[in-house]
Amino acid sequence: MFDGLSEHLAATSQKLRGQGRLTEKNIEDALRDVRRALLEADVALVVVRTFIEDIKQRALGGDVLTSLTPGQVFISIVQEELVRVMGEQNEQLNLSVQPPAVVLMAGLQGAGKTTTVAKLSKLLQDREKKKSLLVSCDIYRPAAIEQLKTLAAQVGAEFFPSSTDQKPVKIAQNAVDYARKHHLDVVIVDTAGRLHIDDEMMAEIQQIHKAVNPVETLFVVDSMTGQDAANTALAFDQALPLTGIVLTKTDGDARGGAALSIRQITGKPIKFMGTGEKIDGLEAFHPDRVASRILGMGDVVSLVEDVQTKVDHKKAEKLAKKIKKGKSFDFNDLKDQFEQMQNMGGMAGLIDKMPGMGAMSEKIKGQVDDREIRRMIAIIHSMTPKERRFPDIIKGSRKRRIAQGCGLQVQDVNKLMKQQLQMRKMMKKMSKGGMAAMMRGMKGKMPPGMGPGGMGF
Repeated sequence: MFDGLSEHLAATSQKLRGQGRLTEKNIEDALRDVRRALLEADVALVVVRTFIEDIKQRALGGDVLTSLTPGQVFISIVQEELVRVMGEQNEQLNLSVQPPAVVLMAGLQGAGKTTTVAKLSKLLQDREKKKSLLVSCDIYRPAAIEQLKTLAAQVGAEFFPSSTDQKPVKIAQNAVDYARKHHLDVVIVDTAGRLHIDDEMMAEIQQIHKAVNPVETLFVVDSMTGQDAANTALAFDQALPLTGIVLTKTDGDARGGAALSIRQITGKPIKFMGTGEKIDGLEAFHPDRVASRILGMGDVVSLVEDVQTKVDHKKAEKLAKKIKKGKSFDFNDLKDQFEQMQNMGGMAGLIDKMPGMGAMSEKIKGQVDDREIRRMIAIIHSMTPKERRFPDIIKGSRKRRIAQGCGLQVQDVNKLMKQQLQMRKMMKKMSKGGMAAMMRGMKGKMPPGMGPGGMGF
């Protein structure tokens, strides 16, 4: 997300940092670059105008011109204004009510609403230990009810059955009654989507809203629709008292216009963003962290949170003990590392959150494809248990059999074996001399800024 915008802003920042002092002319040029970058990111024109004017007033007002590090101060102003535009801070769901707390989900068809219902349920379960009941009021698309039933089973949430011959309002009321009697914490109501906004759709969702009186009414919108997402949200807000926005498909949105437009136009906070197809691909929306990502500063806080919530700490501890005892790093261990990386959003997701990686992220993403990780896992799956534990026994005939088993080439198997051998040597160094020794061993094998002396090592 924001790849194009980040690239343009990084170039502007580089120009400014190279100058000892800034003049009004320099600032005007920089603002022109920022304006062009925002428009190319599909940010609404009214938002762009206000954004540029606010930066201009602060920059020409003396904040930048009198600074000893004018380039840094200018970028700092841009960051602060980005945060302001997107909403200052994360606004959490208001669930501090007499259970069950009802969350009503609205949105157009194809925005990812039903999937978001399940993702939200999992997030509430993992982060806040809330038990959810999921219910579908979409009687127009039979597959929607079955889809939600399947997703509920995947995330371990309760599912309230419904059918196409029932009234949506009655379905929602019955679900809330059931949740109250069975002491469930949250009811998440999935409503019918349409291809466009129409009076019939609005009337129905207004009736459901009146019947269940939700504490949260979230509008789910596809971020790839850009500034149109903000205009659609505004139309919904005029019919429903929205309390927040959920941006979906942000991992596929290279522009970011929706995130930068929607708060200013609707006045409603972005509460969550969908970050992938996986069922745990939903994050709380933190404007300050997103602004840091846009400017290539990374997002260490979110990275740490990912490690805390998505890494299997028992496996990590087991590997650490194994290496400490001098045992060899094998293909089972390598497979675990690949899977942990996938759980944290893959290489692209990790690079996005690493400080200093913004300018080189596109180059690295081009070199390290998450599909490559899936291929390497497939190769390991094609090995026998003995081959995974003892990599050195894998020679010519075994390599050919492994390659044939996963539908790849012997060269692919050789490539993976080389990586495993490098990792094994690094782990061995770490067991003897700690992290510093391992980082010295990795020197030259890592991107700039990530070796010794970079990333805090």
